[in-house]
Amino acid sequence: MLGVIINCITVIVGSLVGMTFKNLISKKVTDGVMVAIGLCTVYIGIDGALSGENTLVLILSMAIGAAIGFVLDIDGRINKFSEFATRRFKKDDNVNVAEGFVTACLIFCVGAMTLVGSVQAGVNGDNTTLITKAMLDLISSLALASTFGVGVLLSTLFVLVFQGGIVLLSSLVGDFLSLSMQNEMICAGSVIIIGLGLNIIGVSKIKVANFVPAMFIAPAITPLLNKFVEIIS
Repeated sequence: MLGVIINCITVIVGSLVGMTFKNLISKKVTDGVMVAIGLCTVYIGIDGALSGENTLVLILSMAIGAAIGFVLDIDGRINKFSEFATRRFKKDDNVNVAEGFVTACLIFCVGAMTLVGSVQAGVNGDNTTLITKAMLDLISSLALASTFGVGVLLSTLFVLVFQGGIVLLSSLVGDFLSLSMQNEMICAGSVIIIGLGLNIIGVSKIKVANFVPAMFIAPAITPLLNKFVEIIS
């Protein structure tokens, strides 16, 4: 839970700073820091991707996961929900607080980095991805709070419950996963993180949410493919 706690702290700090110094924050500086975080995110993804033991598992899990993700249009559904939530709260008088809360929750808790990082923390206690995400959320919360105010700060509770829940669930499921299955799951998730990092930098517009099913396909097919490799080798 260390990564989740750090993430909540960065959201709180970023929100308070954004609300306090909203007229003094330069967009140029914020954009520069975001690129730096994007580069670090790519590095974290590459490092995690190297944990894979069977390239065939990665290829099949990414292909099958992408097929599932694009058929279900996960990325599109997330965007539609975001648009619906924004329209819904714009009807309220307290529009800034409500819209800020919804927007912050979606940005902080919806995406491959949240899922991959929480699973990594729950399965093997690796908080690297969540801490990297926390640095990204620090900048995001600062920028959002300068516009939406206290609504962004209130999203901290949702971050704690949502990410914490995934970490706890993953820690329970992790007992049923072999080390090989865990490594392949992290490998597939880390490849997705590379795509996310490229998006943050601005060099691509990959719909990373559509690839998230690959994380769950990887451990499911690992035993079969490992057995197949043993037979043919």
